[in-house]
Amino acid sequence: MSATDVKDSVAPGEPELSSSFAERFPELGAESQAIDAPAPEPVIVNDALAEFLGIDVDWLNSDDGTAFLAGIKLPAGSVPIAMAYAGHQFGGYSPVLGDGRAILIGEVSDADGELEDIHLKGSGRTPFSRGGDGLATLPAMLREYLMAEAMHALTVPTSRALGVVTTGLGVRRDKIEAGAVLARVARSHIRVGTFEFTARRDPELVRDLVDYSLERHYPELVDAEVPALALLEAVANAQAKLIAKWMLLGFVHGVMNTDNVLISGETIDYGPCAFLETHDPATVFSSIDRHGRYAFGNQPAIGQWNLARLAETLLPLIDDDDDDDDAVAKATVVLESFPGLLREHWFEGMASKIGLVGQHDQEAVGALAGELVEMMTRSEADHTLTFRALAKVLRGETPSGFALASDSAWENWSQRWQDALGDADKTEVAAAMDAVNPVYIPRNHLVEEALSAAGVGNLEPFQQLLDVTTSPYVERDGLERYGEPAPTGFTEGYQTFCGT
Repeated sequence: MSATDVKDSVAPGEPELSSSFAERFPELGAESQAIDAPAPEPVIVNDALAEFLGIDVDWLNSDDGTAFLAGIKLPAGSVPIAMAYAGHQFGGYSPVLGDGRAILIGEVSDADGELEDIHLKGSGRTPFSRGGDGLATLPAMLREYLMAEAMHALTVPTSRALGVVTTGLGVRRDKIEAGAVLARVARSHIRVGTFEFTARRDPELVRDLVDYSLERHYPELVDAEVPALALLEAVANAQAKLIAKWMLLGFVHGVMNTDNVLISGETIDYGPCAFLETHDPATVFSSIDRHGRYAFGNQPAIGQWNLARLAETLLPLIDDDDDDDDAVAKATVVLESFPGLLREHWFEGMASKIGLVGQHDQEAVGALAGELVEMMTRSEADHTLTFRALAKVLRGETPSGFALASDSAWENWSQRWQDALGDADKTEVAAAMDAVNPVYIPRNHLVEEALSAAGVGNLEPFQQLLDVTTSPYVERDGLERYGEPAPTGFTEGYQTFCGT
């Protein structure tokens, strides 16, 4: 097949694409096309997501659907572009980043009537590749597929995966690996970095970007008195909800650069991410995060820092009287509200995790939650299994390997916790806790095992892990190993990587 071919009309079964972002903001992208994939082959296709997006499943699983997922045969309405953005990476500003190995091929309307981007990752060089090959390996794209779908099952706002296809090309990393393209779906790919790029080149265009972002993500705010301030407030709340979810689940993003912060409040970029085993706020997995900037416990503060970078781009629009001091003051109010917003979302989630939903004494519940986290840290308790174990305690069981039992504060804490439950039926409370506390997550040793097998052509471990982690709350017979901690010594020095 030749390089990207955009049709003049939509054939039966093909999705109808729009390209509202590309057409409205030609300054924020560069025309691009997918690499000429000599032998595209489907590896996995997300039929359920396709149905939600209104894409014909039979067509998507056909040869034409494979060509679509590879980016080499696109329906009418597609305007494939590499998106332009800047970004603060590990605190340092890079004025031009952009999609170096990805293209936005257009948008589809989902079952809820909202636009969703379809974005191809690993599709070849673009004007923003900066010397890179623009390609991706099959294990890396399967990792993103697995993590995105697991996060979706865990009710975390996230980009999702429509499919992975191999290209027939070899990709050189440490060794030659199969090249692959991931079709990624998100409510949009507008980032804090998009605003940074726009503000430093065409400040007037920021106003239009604000309007577009509100129209697409926060339509209830389009008539706000100060749209830019309304957007900042909305993004602050969305990011507070998102990061609170991460903290509750023990998720470490690993690379919270401003070019990886979506205005929609979805998680994006699953290269260096991982889940905690033992609860330790200092946990870092990313190989390039040598100083722990993006450690698990730092994520709330970094979220606020990233919002400050967005606020800087919006200041000229927050006060139309050119009163910089007034604009800064208004933005500062939003930024200073962020820690409180995040604590509220975290508290709400933690109350569910420990079975204290609807308790009137929120101060007491908050104290219990905080003390629990302190015990988990002291005891080096497994983050995920601890919450499952608490439900077993309510049922009168003695959880095996329960780390908190050895903490001197456990008995006192447990008594106060159960006193706080009052007359509630403990069996019902335990069932409600299990409904929000996963037993299965993409544990790092299982992810590596599955991806290693996939790299040599064995997809069975990947498919099994995907099945397990996309039904994370109900314990199933025969899957015991998927709910167990990593083998001794595995986590010592374990690293994840960007750009694979």
